Amino acid sequence: MNVEEIVRQAHQLGASDVHLIKGLPPYFRVVGRLVPQRESRPLTKDDCDQAAAQLAGCQLEQLKAVGEVDLARTMVGRRVRVNLFRQQGSFSAAIRLLADEIPALEKLDLPPKVLELTDLHQGLVLVTGETGSGKSTTLAAMIDKINHTRAAHVLTLEDPVEYQYAPDRCIFNQREIGRDTASFASALRAALREDPDIILVGEMRDRETIETAMTAAETGHLVLGTLHTNSAVDTIDRIVDAFPADRQQQIRVQLSMTLQAVLSQQLLPTTLGTGRTAACELLVVTAAVRNQIREGKTPQIAGTMAVSAQEGSVTMDASVLRLYQRGRISAQVAAQAARDKDFVKKHLPQSMGL
Repeated sequence: MNVEEIVRQAHQLGASDVHLIKGLPPYFRVVGRLVPQRESRPLTKDDCDQAAAQLAGCQLEQLKAVGEVDLARTMVGRRVRVNLFRQQGSFSAAIRLLADEIPALEKLDLPPKVLELTDLHQGLVLVTGETGSGKSTTLAAMIDKINHTRAAHVLTLEDPVEYQYAPDRCIFNQREIGRDTASFASALRAALREDPDIILVGEMRDRETIETAMTAAETGHLVLGTLHTNSAVDTIDRIVDAFPADRQQQIRVQLSMTLQAVLSQQLLPTTLGTGRTAACELLVVTAAVRNQIREGKTPQIAGTMAVSAQEGSVTMDASVLRLYQRGRISAQVAAQAARDKDFVKKHLPQSMGL
């Protein structure tokens, strides 16, 4: 069982992920679709045990004891993120192939205002979306742009460390949860004593992490983080709802003062069928939005975004329609990706029967 060879084949196919499961051949995710490795036999339990041992290395005993482990490796010249886990008495692996190098932020075709977010020196900037929507790549590109434009101490808290930065004008400390520190919350508390200018929080998973991130943003740091939410409004509600009712008003006030922007992403298949492209919603937090957050009027934020193009905000539906009008995605994909499906369908060909 040679996992490196499987990863090499996945790279040659342009796959984003590899799945190793007992009883099935290796599967690759190519342009969002799962396809089996050609002419490969089903994996046995021994195959999966060997793969787990190759990937886990010194963390094999932890995998056996706990049942799952996250880690990152460099294989065939590619940085990969790995989750190993036990299922039905056997080990499985989900391997994410990361980009060969950190892409330039300007090349990601994000809303123009995103480029200006790297000029911020304090506050909270969140990148959200489902797993595999490109959040890590966007944040890495933002940090790399800062690395080449100003002197700063960048502290990243990740599970696991994905992209590795080559210091230019910035200095870096990259801490891995489980190896370098116990948790996001404990690492973030310690970060406030480590003289960072910029803190990357790989995932804001719990109440304590969210609260400490807002405190860091309040006290003069630029905090970049991710959440598994699908829109700017959902993100604000998720943060507030993480706290008990008697604290939610205080959190709304704190969030209204610290939040600078929320970028929500989804990856959509292109018309050529050879790749995916990002549709992005960007909420730029203006005075009007701060008032709406503070007063608990988050349902009104979507309407404010729709009329705030001058400030740089972009709704997901506007982004989807722009991709369709540029010929990047089909009408069917646009209709499926829309938030307000009736609004988007009005701008699509009636002959599509959508």
